[in-house]
Amino acid sequence: MFKKLSETDFAALRGPFESGRQSPGSLGSMLILSVFLQGLMFFLTYVVAADRSNYPYMEIIFIVHLIITVILILFSIIFSIRAVYMKYQKVQYLVTIMVSQNLFGVFFYIAALFLISSDRLGLSTSIESVIFFTFITILLGVLIFIATFIRFYILLRNGKYRKGSQRDIIREKFETKSYIPIAIIGGIAVVFVIQYIARNSYVFDINVIILLIIGPLLFYAMLFVLPEQLVLLYCKHRFDSFNYNKNGDLNPMGRKGA
Repeated sequence: MFKKLSETDFAALRGPFESGRQSPGSLGSMLILSVFLQGLMFFLTYVVAADRSNYPYMEIIFIVHLIITVILILFSIIFSIRAVYMKYQKVQYLVTIMVSQNLFGVFFYIAALFLISSDRLGLSTSIESVIFFTFITILLGVLIFIATFIRFYILLRNGKYRKGSQRDIIREKFETKSYIPIAIIGGIAVVFVIQYIARNSYVFDINVIILLIIGPLLFYAMLFVLPEQLVLLYCKHRFDSFNYNKNGDLNPMGRKGA
């Protein structure tokens, strides 16, 4: 669907690359930091949050997530090396997307699931209700991703990301209105989580409520930014102007990528 769009339709998305915030060097530094953060989050999720949890299939989740996290850590180390990331900038960006989703989305969501099914927090839940909660929250996450992706495509198709138009008043009004469906889905998700906890909890602790809500919310927030991450990855593959030369300078617009 993006083939009909030209390079100028994506021009405003070059901002993070022009500023250097998402340059290969900056991403390399972030990946090095993520090695320690992923290790810490794995410990907090599967040792602290999982303590006294009765969540079903915990061992399978542990093994699968451990393998994925170890692979991501290895790739994070590899693509933090300048000789590697300058040659494989597109792969580095893909690794960055997966690491960020794992670190700020998946870990917090799984931790929340473990806490919900833990008897130490005063939540009275059955395996069936936990599975139902998991299914609904994931379904709402998929809806948020789809709604955000459609919104993003409409903005691109209507030229809202062309250079010089991103600060236009009309676009700002359009974007504000386009958030409404996503906000509705997100609101439904929050209400569902709160109702589920309140209905199954016999110890109504506001601190516990906040702790359990923040996990799914961060999960949804990462799904919200995922479409833009994927579009930027697409741009790096299609347009050379979203990549850097050997000297570390952003390539000018007008040249197609390999």
